Amino acid sequence: MSSTRDATAAAPAYLEEAAGSDRPPGFGAATVRVPTDVLRNADSPRLAGVDLGHVRTLAEIADELPPIIVHRETMRVIDGMHRLHAARLGGRESVEVVYFHGTEQEAFLLAVESNVRHGLPLTLAERKESARRILRSFPEWSDRAIAAKTGLSGKTVGALRRTTGPQPAQPPVRVGRDGRARPLSPVDGRLKAGDILTREPHLSLREVAKAAGVSVETARDVRERLSRGKSPLPVGRGGPSAAGPCQVMPPTEPTSYLASLRRDPALKYNDEGRLIIRCLEARLVRERDAELVLRAPDHQAMQIAAMARACAMSWDKIATHLERRSVERL
Repeated sequence: MSSTRDATAAAPAYLEEAAGSDRPPGFGAATVRVPTDVLRNADSPRLAGVDLGHVRTLAEIADELPPIIVHRETMRVIDGMHRLHAARLGGRESVEVVYFHGTEQEAFLLAVESNVRHGLPLTLAERKESARRILRSFPEWSDRAIAAKTGLSGKTVGALRRTTGPQPAQPPVRVGRDGRARPLSPVDGRLKAGDILTREPHLSLREVAKAAGVSVETARDVRERLSRGKSPLPVGRGGPSAAGPCQVMPPTEPTSYLASLRRDPALKYNDEGRLIIRCLEARLVRERDAELVLRAPDHQAMQIAAMARACAMSWDKIATHLERRSVERL
């Protein structure tokens, strides 16, 4: 073959990785020796590129240097560009490599973390620019989680989050340093737990807590509130007042709420408001209505039950949206 790069296409031996390694997840199983001319330049957090003085220093101790970390999917260097240049300067045709398997975003994250921990330190400007890029790739990460990767303070990352240009839509959770996802607002977590418990009451508290991103104790409190016909949001601590708009309507007395709506000028004196009232009135389920439906023929019981449950789920979604909107205005 005409070149080492041609040999790469023919699956050379240096791409094979041994099994049974104790390396962290994402890393190849073994250190392998790779020709220097098949390795691509790093997607580096370093703004100034390679420091030639540092390369000359490393060239004198090349035999003592650790393996270079390489992104297996792209063959880009993740950590070790100065070591690679030192090897080339010393005329070496191959270097020891450890492969990392993952996305390019994950590879850049590892590059930042590696350069913060050892080697030629990243400048403050390089760490800030790295944090901005991580914010764009991982907007769900908490400020402290990104700070730990970049060697900045959480406050600095928070300031960068507020001033960084266009970002993906911000997710409703933050992933902390422990890897756990937590809702940005406790209101969102409680409402989500309430929605899950309404739809799937058979789930355990641990399953509800995990799905909603809340603690098991919060899931238990939400379940108890729903069992008493109350809102999943607590009174006080930013939640609704006892007589506030987020109080769940008792299913046995809906007409009293309808009477209140009819007296509200904001509804009674405009077409859309009156339409809302008529919509709600037409969909009231009074006690006599329930008694009538329960006398349905047995062979239609399951179909009516499915229809009732589908309507209940639709109304529950509406209720959750209105509760969230009401609390956000408090």
